[in-house]
Amino acid sequence: QVQLVESGGALVQAGGSLRLSCAASGRPVSGYAMAWFRQAPGKERDIVAAIDWNGGTTYSADSVKGRFTISRDNAKNTVYLQMNSLKPEDTAVYYCAAPLRPTTIPISSPGYHYWGQGTQVTVSS
Repeated sequence: QVQLVESGGALVQAGGSLRLSCAASGRPVSGYAMAWFRQAPGKERDIVAAIDWNGGTTYSADSVKGRFTISRDNAKNTVYLQMNSLKPEDTAVYYCAAPLRPTTIPISSPGYHYWGQGTQVTVSS
């Protein structure tokens, strides 16, 4: 069993930056891909970025390429999402996710089994 706890969400002005953290407990996630998703009101939960088990390969959605960076510190069992040049359309609840088994990077929500409770990011114009 894996527990995921996100933190770092806040209200920020457009153009600003935030760093989200996802702390995992219950089982080391060092051998597993990890991902960040987001869900805006009335919209589906979409993948933002994902990273393989050692950080050697990452995936970013087109909407955040060049602005968001996913990273991980396996010694701390933590995954990060650095968000720069934030836009009002980035406003959403951001979720951390982990798959049930070691795998290549899933890029859709059915590929993930464990989810955090989410952290709110609000970008004002």
